[in-house]
Amino acid sequence: MDESAVKMIQCLQKLSNAEFLMFKELLRREMEEYEPTPVPWDLIMKASERDLIVLLTRNYLRYLWEVLSVLFVQVNRSDLWTMAQTLKIDNQNSYKEIMKITFQHIWSKETFVLMDNENYHISVEEQYKALQEVFHCPLEPVTTVVLGSKGKGKTTFLRKAMLDWASGNLWQNRFQYVFFISLITLNNITELSLAELMLAKLSESSETLDKILSDPKRILFILEGLEYLKFDLELRTNLCNDWGKTLPTQVVFSSLLQKVMLPESSLLLELGNPSVPKIYPLLRYPKKITIQGFTDETTKFYCMCFFSDYNKGLQVFRYLEKRKKLLTLCRNPYICWVSCSTLIWQWDRGEEMNLVGITDSIIYTSFLVSTFRSVYAKCPPDQNRAQLKTLCTLAAEAMWKQVFVFTSEDLRRNGITESEKAVWLQTKFLCIQGEDFMFYHPTLQSYFTAMFYFLRQDEDTPHPVIGSLPQLLREVYDHGQTIWLLTGIFMFGIATEKVTNMLEPHFDSIPSKDIKQEILKCFRSLSQAECSEKLMNPQCLFESLLDNQEESFETEVMDLFEEMTVDISNVDALLVATYGLLKSQKLKKLHLHIQHKVFSEIYDPEDDDLEDFECTKGKAIKYWRILCKIFRDLQVLDLDCCNFNETAIRCLCDSMYPSSKNPLTAFKLQSLSCSFMTNYGDGALFHALLLLPHLKSVNLYGTNLSNDAVENMCSVLKCPACRVEELLLGKCDISSEACGMIATSLIYRKVKHLSLVENPLKNKGVMLLCEILKHPSCVLETLMLSRCCLNFNACCHLYKALLCNKYLSLLDLGSNVLEDIGVNILCEALKDPKCTLQELWLSGCFLTSDCCGGISAVLTSNKNLKTLKLGKNNIEDTGIKRLCEALRNPNCKLQCLGLDMNDFKTDCCADLASALTTCKTLTSLNLDGITFDHDGLELLCEALSHKSCNLKVLGLDKSALTEESQMLLQAVGMKKNLDILHCPWVKEESERRGVRLVWNSTN
Repeated sequence: MDESAVKMIQCLQKLSNAEFLMFKELLRREMEEYEPTPVPWDLIMKASERDLIVLLTRNYLRYLWEVLSVLFVQVNRSDLWTMAQTLKIDNQNSYKEIMKITFQHIWSKETFVLMDNENYHISVEEQYKALQEVFHCPLEPVTTVVLGSKGKGKTTFLRKAMLDWASGNLWQNRFQYVFFISLITLNNITELSLAELMLAKLSESSETLDKILSDPKRILFILEGLEYLKFDLELRTNLCNDWGKTLPTQVVFSSLLQKVMLPESSLLLELGNPSVPKIYPLLRYPKKITIQGFTDETTKFYCMCFFSDYNKGLQVFRYLEKRKKLLTLCRNPYICWVSCSTLIWQWDRGEEMNLVGITDSIIYTSFLVSTFRSVYAKCPPDQNRAQLKTLCTLAAEAMWKQVFVFTSEDLRRNGITESEKAVWLQTKFLCIQGEDFMFYHPTLQSYFTAMFYFLRQDEDTPHPVIGSLPQLLREVYDHGQTIWLLTGIFMFGIATEKVTNMLEPHFDSIPSKDIKQEILKCFRSLSQAECSEKLMNPQCLFESLLDNQEESFETEVMDLFEEMTVDISNVDALLVATYGLLKSQKLKKLHLHIQHKVFSEIYDPEDDDLEDFECTKGKAIKYWRILCKIFRDLQVLDLDCCNFNETAIRCLCDSMYPSSKNPLTAFKLQSLSCSFMTNYGDGALFHALLLLPHLKSVNLYGTNLSNDAVENMCSVLKCPACRVEELLLGKCDISSEACGMIATSLIYRKVKHLSLVENPLKNKGVMLLCEILKHPSCVLETLMLSRCCLNFNACCHLYKALLCNKYLSLLDLGSNVLEDIGVNILCEALKDPKCTLQELWLSGCFLTSDCCGGISAVLTSNKNLKTLKLGKNNIEDTGIKRLCEALRNPNCKLQCLGLDMNDFKTDCCADLASALTTCKTLTSLNLDGITFDHDGLELLCEALSHKSCNLKVLGLDKSALTEESQMLLQAVGMKKNLDILHCPWVKEESERRGVRLVWNSTN
């Protein structure tokens, strides 16, 4: 506290008790005349001289000396008036002084750290050192993110940084102005400007905004509560660089985060784990600081600080130390505060320590019950329930409004009386936020919101704002709203028999069985593939199960799912996913992505210290080894974009080797995808997986395979025990030589579908393939060779193979430079009666109308060919007319024709229309990417409407047409039950080729 404030306190201390009470009463009347909302009267009445000055400097610093002078006159203390006038010489406080007073109050009154500065800095020594270093460059703007899970102390860390800057202990040569913006208070504000926010901070100081913004590189914005801001910050367009302009709230903060607005300034923000995937990618070159929570030693010291007694604190710590799971939970600073608060209530009641805690829900419920037993010891359960219900209604209403700060009117409207408000403030359920209120920690609001649904009764009048339980569950698990995740977890935790037994003696009946049935009903819907709703965040479900820990219920939930997609970002997520997935007995398909960090061998000092890194590596392998055990029961396993190290690969292989407990016949895996793998070991993976008795399909798309790796794989493919029929090796950097090795494995009468797309096979590789295709033992049915660096010479080899092979039905040669000469060679083979090919894909092969004569001859002579794809070529009007002429021939049996992305004129529409009404077999036509005028489209629509037209699927981008043309097509589609689709074959083609996208959250 600065010298000026100390002297103000000294003035007040000279008042007698009666004069001080009169002073407070006069103060209330006086402050009603000023712009700010008055400080709550109950706070003024309870305040000591020191606390009163803190309140006044926080809320009325601009008017403080004037008010003090007036009031000293009114209480007849002219001597104090004279003293105040003397002290009033410099009543213009700097911004930094104001922030020091404000954050000193916040640090001492509104945080649960309870440590002095020195010991707090020891508890976050590494992170605080990083905080000093990340902003070392005085010229470059820096964005720094403080990471950590809920309750680890991220906000506390930022508040301490703000206090230390204002006190002159941090960044003195780097930042002249630091603005701390609590986004948790802004959910009710739809529009604002950055200038408004800054001016609000400056309102009680002498600085001007123009002066501050004259050197923006000396400005730091600290943003707290991003994950609680209800606005979408993932905007990429409509961003604005005008800091003075009033804009939608999300535009202002999106622009600030993405360095469009005030790009020279620096940012320091905190993100909880659920918000990282959404916000982190928006930031420009962010640096990171990870808050780890308490160590055991810090927990021990915290207990001593909390109980203000060395022996008591040591006794509590030893109690926690004997309960390892509880001690682990108490590494979370807020959980530690809740646990200590529970114990101190028990201590005050003269009871022995009894903190039953293995889940967050149990710990919070212990805190709730212990508080009520002390504060409302003589109240019957129904009265306790009514009092708790008002608090829970406030929490739920605010959550559905997505606000975390509420007024006295909000409390009154939800039935909270003045006396109850005082109790909730005393018990630290609520705290004061400026002139408003909020829950002492956002996690408490989530807990009380969940409790609302356990206290609500059937006869209760529906609340106009609060949604039903099914609506809540959809917000959490279907819509994936991060703001609701903790509430969803608490719903599972409170519904347990253990928590119910804790609550019912004090709050009457808790309908946990009914809640469980609602949860099961919700997940039954989310698990059905045909349902439009789906489980958006399995990780949240797994965390919910971890808070439930009733095995029968966990299994009942997990057994609703036969298929799941899980993204594992870190070791904690791996632990939680392993816990959840092990509960499932009916899971058949698992799509798993494991991010680089999980099995990383590279130490990053920004994440944690070396000892923690080594410990985390060991945990990752431990959990992974356990998770691998479920793979033997799956039918489909996708390990997409998984980053494994050697040890993780070895664990995977070990889990797939048979043993006396798990004979080979016990393995059920039918389909395996390992796309974009960065490590597949020394080849043991192929031996472990390709010999599984039911494995039919293997996809290694995007995984670079050396010649040695291909040789190793082919040696397994040749084994009699291998039953793989579908081999998808797209984008694997397979050379011509490696292609020859793969070709030799085809004579073992197993592989029926082979994809080698996007590999540099060249003509030599195709030549080696064709030699095997001519072999009578080759049973290959589909061969995918798009983007394989082929030219027309490859068609010479394919010509002979097509005449000899009796099984090949689909040949994909798309995106190769075959040109007309190559296709004409293929046509000669196709005209031969011995050719059995049914599908030929030639999109993007640099074709012109010159090859259409040969193709037309094939269409009128070959009754086997059913699909022909000629998209992305340049066959023009002449070629289209020739093809249409062939379609009108009664001998043409074509069913599917692709002409997309070809440039032809409206004149051809008449030919197409004629072909559509003549060809009886044509059911699918792709004209995507072709520009039709309305007259041409009318001709087509007339043909499509004709009774002789049998078309079922038309590829066309309706959005590229005029509104009139769209209406015309819509009418035809409804009349003929015709599907008009943009890119109608993309999904099927990608699946046939085995193409996989690089993982993202929507895969």
